[in-house]
Amino acid sequence: MLSATERGFITSGGYRAAKRRPASARALQDELLIEELERIHAENYGVYGVRKMHHAMVRAGWKIGRDQVGRLMKAAGLEGVRRDRKPITTKPTGEPDTRPDVVERQFTANGPNQLWVADIPPQAGGAPTYVRILTGLCYVAFITDVYSRRIVGWAVSTSLHTAGLPLLALEHALVSTGATRGRQGLIHHSDRGSQYVSLAYCDALITAGVTASVGTVGDSYDNALAETVNGLYKAELIHSKRFWESVEAVELATMGWEHWWNTRRLHEALGYRTPAKAKAAYTHHQNSAPVAS
Repeated sequence: MLSATERGFITSGGYRAAKRRPASARALQDELLIEELERIHAENYGVYGVRKMHHAMVRAGWKIGRDQVGRLMKAAGLEGVRRDRKPITTKPTGEPDTRPDVVERQFTANGPNQLWVADIPPQAGGAPTYVRILTGLCYVAFITDVYSRRIVGWAVSTSLHTAGLPLLALEHALVSTGATRGRQGLIHHSDRGSQYVSLAYCDALITAGVTASVGTVGDSYDNALAETVNGLYKAELIHSKRFWESVEAVELATMGWEHWWNTRRLHEALGYRTPAKAKAAYTHHQNSAPVAS
């Protein structure tokens, strides 16, 4: 009987025998798991790394270890997206701004709709970050709830003017949270960009009973959470294309990404829960708390 190898090299007979040999149980399991990993990875914009994929697989009902996820992701050529972590600065306005910084880098809240952060996508070197479309540029603004990490308002526009971008995002946030008639104790924190110093924006905050807060000029860490959202938005969605077809295409894609972010994306800061789950858990806790007599 001829050996399957000769001088360390597989023989033609050994190769044919290996091809006819049934796949091992581990190989079959790996094949099944890789298929599931590829599906879940694709459903989440292809941005999850090993940690989030492990949590996603466990939530999907699979008994799988983190190291196993890493091994199979490597075998399948799957990896998470990495966003740019360079320091970011914001172009200040030339107008006087006497609003206080009531947050002072303490980006925490005890419940939803207590602290919102807002920012036009990060500005580096004084030039606003933009989305390239075939006819030019467009811009996106987000407002995020600090407690739940839920994006409560957003807007897409070809203009950076207040009425065309941040004010639309603010109006969306007020309507989506039911805060148009006033919400006591809500703080709106932003940088000192000129769009957020406008009379129209300040009037909208005052009308809604929202307290305005601003960070230090030119210091990205004074609005770190808002800039984190913007950075992830670019890394997870916008950078998937060099050019977008139109403002409408960006708006439609942003709508889908925002829905995924709020309802399906796992957030490490939330214990690998979604913003919707975090908000629902808070509401359930409040409703089940005993009423003081």
